[in-house]
Amino acid sequence: MRRVVITGIGAITPIGNDPKTMWDSILAGKHGIAEIDRFDTSDIDIKLAAMVKGFDPSPVVDKKEQRRTDIYCQYALCAAAQAMTDCGSDLKDLDPYRVGVIVGSGIGGIQTFEEEHTKFEQKGNKRVSVFFIPMLISNMAAGLISIRTGFKGVNFAPVTACATSSHAIGEAFRQIKHGYLDACITGGAEASITKFSLAGFNNMGALSKSTDPDRASIPFDKERDGFVMGEGAGMLVLEEYEHAKARGAHIYAEIAGYGATGDAYHITSPAPDGEAAAKAMQLAFEEAGLKAEDIDYVNAHGTSTPINERYETIAVKKALGEHAKDTPVSSTKSMTGHMLGAAGAVEAIITALALENGVIPQTLGYKVPDEDCDLDCVPEGPRKADLRAALSNSLGFGGHNATLCLKKYAD
Repeated sequence: MRRVVITGIGAITPIGNDPKTMWDSILAGKHGIAEIDRFDTSDIDIKLAAMVKGFDPSPVVDKKEQRRTDIYCQYALCAAAQAMTDCGSDLKDLDPYRVGVIVGSGIGGIQTFEEEHTKFEQKGNKRVSVFFIPMLISNMAAGLISIRTGFKGVNFAPVTACATSSHAIGEAFRQIKHGYLDACITGGAEASITKFSLAGFNNMGALSKSTDPDRASIPFDKERDGFVMGEGAGMLVLEEYEHAKARGAHIYAEIAGYGATGDAYHITSPAPDGEAAAKAMQLAFEEAGLKAEDIDYVNAHGTSTPINERYETIAVKKALGEHAKDTPVSSTKSMTGHMLGAAGAVEAIITALALENGVIPQTLGYKVPDEDCDLDCVPEGPRKADLRAALSNSLGFGGHNATLCLKKYAD
């Protein structure tokens, strides 16, 4: 089996529109949560979101294409361009049918959906854009990245809610490991901070009603009351190790294992027993040739909802056994908010940077301990550590669980 390494990263996030700015924000303990300023919130009880700020797609997406693409695709294209530049190669030395694009979105072009439906209601069916469907569908980011790069290998878009981009990365990893691809652009993108979308999530009781940006996304804290909607994109270039080594690529980390399971329990709630989520973690570290005691850090799904961290804590304990009490488990959604289908990719990038730099990100804003979440949540700030292997968890509505196991790069 072939080794798979990360050679390029790109990120558009609420805490920075490139990986360096994002990582610097994490080290500084800076979150991206603020009052919503895109639309009037006077008639909705959700006041905060983790919005992308100062985003200008123009260097990558021209004005004409901006009019023909949803903002989630623009986030994806810009993050993918960053990742390709970062990897230091256009990969044109490879057969284009052996370079893939696996990029998902949990919801797709919901902003376009809202705008076009308003036109339909107010002005009639003839005013609906001819680009409505291509702008709406959640596979279009993968399609556009392929068109831009000329990569003709495996190309698809997983859609598994909040686990979407972790599944994308895991499937890309397997395609390279088992010899179907030599490289792949993979990740996820989301742009769901709209009034209609917030109404839906709020009415199901998923969102935080806090008006204090510092106490809104507080994973593992006893006072957590729901997640804060985030947005953006995370993209990675995965590459077969020997090819990356031969061209002298910078290697951030190795993806060494992937676990994917289903709860078979409920449409929105994780399973209370944590069994399937634990199994995903175990499958990931076992594929990497590791044992529970080899895991030095877990980047938790950690959404800041009352039930998620309670059940994820149970899952971590089942997966790691006695080692769980000695394992740092933090949630970087405390800084980025919940980026839905983009969350897993951004968190995989953060986990790779944690391994490379020997720094465990904190759970920002954690103040009130919860006896049901008695893990080491790293509340004090970024923590220096000799990290060798880490897990990144994503748990999606519908019971979709995905865990990636990353190793510190070693020749």
